[in-house]
Amino acid sequence: MDAAKLQMFENRLTKVYKHNAKQARRQNISCWRVYDHDLPEFPLIIDVYEQFAHLSVYLRRHGMSDEEHEQWLDATIGVISKVLAIDAEDVFTKERRRKANRHAQYEKVGEDGNFLMAEENGLKFLINLTDYLDTGLFLDHRITRKMVQAESKDKRVLNLFSYTSSFSVYAAAGGASSVTSVDLSKTYLAWSERNFEVNKFPKTPNYAFIHADVKQYLKTLAPNSFDLVILDPPTFSNSKRMKDILDIQADHVTLINNALQATAADGVLYFSTNYTKFLLDEANIKASVIKDITKATTPFDFEGKLKRWCFKMWK
Repeated sequence: MDAAKLQMFENRLTKVYKHNAKQARRQNISCWRVYDHDLPEFPLIIDVYEQFAHLSVYLRRHGMSDEEHEQWLDATIGVISKVLAIDAEDVFTKERRRKANRHAQYEKVGEDGNFLMAEENGLKFLINLTDYLDTGLFLDHRITRKMVQAESKDKRVLNLFSYTSSFSVYAAAGGASSVTSVDLSKTYLAWSERNFEVNKFPKTPNYAFIHADVKQYLKTLAPNSFDLVILDPPTFSNSKRMKDILDIQADHVTLINNALQATAADGVLYFSTNYTKFLLDEANIKASVIKDITKATTPFDFEGKLKRWCFKMWK
């Protein structure tokens, strides 16, 4: 292992950790991003979840043998443990390929069943640092979730492609009259229900968890069914459980318009995508106002590194 490169990584990690840790403490945030591909020799993402660290190692041509790569990874974890003052065994590591998009979370990578409790803005979320490509809580939407909470009072809220339903938890906490979470995965819908349970929300028909293909589900909704809609689809999906494929660039106009059709006259839709080359076809979207809120929803720990778009639309 190149000692000079390792020292360079330690210096960089120390600098960004000190800077962002101050902001995290100031904002009372215990789950945040520490490092994101800052140095090409260390293609990593490091996230802190309470007293644990989640390390994503991006596979690329590194020219090392398996043994050398293992030594490099051990040395890297040693630095992370030292700088973050976290035990090495509390640094959970996953390998991921560059093309894995954010809703590749349907891929299971382990069977440990290690669920931990994380807190964000006074709300609780079950996270899993070992079994899935993603942890159950996308940190980059922290501000967007808070916006949804602030607007949910007495609203009928629909969360599409809900994953573990963190937006739904915020909506319920904001006093929504009803919250409907829709996802294709029964595993993640069960996880969603547990997130509601740990926040002590009652089991009621007003909180619905629907197992469905979103593209097909939207076609079944009557106009004026919801007041606030969250639409955060995968970039691409060809799941066997879906009737057809989903390509966000090709399909976003239909998805958004179908969601708007089910929205009340003064309703709001939040739309987000992780497709970096995404172009919004504004001319064909049936919204009265469309506002790009990407910058406004970028948390301090993602500044300059955010690879997603976010829009707020009014019917």
